[in-house]
Amino acid sequence: MPDRPEIVCLCGSARFADEMSAVNRDLALAGVIVVAPAVFPSADDASGPLTDEQRTALGSLHLRKIDLADRVLVVNPGGYVGESTSREIAYARATGTPVSFTDPV
Repeated sequence: MPDRPEIVCLCGSARFADEMSAVNRDLALAGVIVVAPAVFPSADDASGPLTDEQRTALGSLHLRKIDLADRVLVVNPGGYVGESTSREIAYARATGTPVSFTDPV
């Protein structure tokens, strides 16, 4: 298999968008291909809140990103892991994708 950069999928709560951005930058500068959540909904988003259908579609899309990854890195300041992130961790583990965390759980 030809050499290629490691692919890491970031998972974590949307409340940690700034932390995920910092981890994304650090990994990219270290030569890692990073796949991360596409949308971080916020109360002051001019395009309005996401619909349930959009949330479901984005959740499914994120699982496909996990499929592409060599490993998952959970961005979890303070050890926080929410419901969606817990599902992503379970999916990664079920598919044999290694999971690590930025903070102890």
